[in-house]
Amino acid sequence: MLFAGLLAGLAALVLMAMVSVAVGSRSVPLSTVLDALLAPDGSTDHTVVRSLRVPRTLIGLGVGAALGLAGALMQSLTRNPLADPGLLGISQGAMFGVTIAIGLLGLGDPAVYVWFAFAGAAAAATLVYALGSGRRTGGGPVRLTLAGVALGMVFNAAASAVLRMDNATFDRMRFWLTGSLAGVDGGAAVRFAPFLAAGLVLGLLLAKPLNALALGDEAGRALGVRVGRTRGLTAVAITLLCGAATAAAGPMWFIGLAVPHAVRAFTGPDQRWVLPYTVVLAPLVLLGSDVLGRVIAAPGEVQVGIMCAVVGAPVFILLARRRRLAAL
Repeated sequence: MLFAGLLAGLAALVLMAMVSVAVGSRSVPLSTVLDALLAPDGSTDHTVVRSLRVPRTLIGLGVGAALGLAGALMQSLTRNPLADPGLLGISQGAMFGVTIAIGLLGLGDPAVYVWFAFAGAAAAATLVYALGSGRRTGGGPVRLTLAGVALGMVFNAAASAVLRMDNATFDRMRFWLTGSLAGVDGGAAVRFAPFLAAGLVLGLLLAKPLNALALGDEAGRALGVRVGRTRGLTAVAITLLCGAATAAAGPMWFIGLAVPHAVRAFTGPDQRWVLPYTVVLAPLVLLGSDVLGRVIAAPGEVQVGIMCAVVGAPVFILLARRRRLAAL
């Protein structure tokens, strides 16, 4: 049953990807999309599809899968149902790293500034855990979330201060700062692909040891799990996923929070199903939000970062109002 559901999700994702390529300020029939992919003739529609829509859709697939998986890994590792790359400040840390690279150092090559995103994401994760963890009880969900929100605001303020020093840089980055798939070319998509792929593969391979750690550290050790190694590899996967996704499309909210919770509603807590389902359904939600943003504001568009916040905010409010947060 769960396998059949995963296949259905994959089919829906393929359909949504085709819609993403076809829909925009200039609608392109699906037959023309197929012709552009299989036998391009240099026409305007074919150029739009191959040069703009396809890279945008590919980045949407990668970024959605990365943020969804990062959220699921964070929730499992910290046993914090409110864990999300945006809420815990990881995306803002990566954003600050990219801002430093572009705004202060003038490094415009994605293959270069992505390393600054990794450094910012890793620094943010370390600081959030240090600030949100108690000496004896560790980091509770609310405490970690408050630390992440506060630190995220600090990173946002610091990035804004850097950008205000150069109006030209601010104008170039302002769409990226709110989360956008627009303007991503094929070259950038290729540069980010190895990092996204490495994070996705590593994250999916951690499903079994994370299941064991959900029983507690002692039980995990009894089952043969190397606790420190598993936590370290999970942190590496989260850094790769958040850093690459943020460098590619800017900071996004709520994808990593809402999708894993929706998945666990019908898969249960088994990470061997939660993680693959999240990898499939998170980009479905992201691409759907992106298409909706293009449709409701045609011939312009509402950026996907804004649409994700509109979709995900009610989920966060629902979670925050619950007396008992769901067990992971």
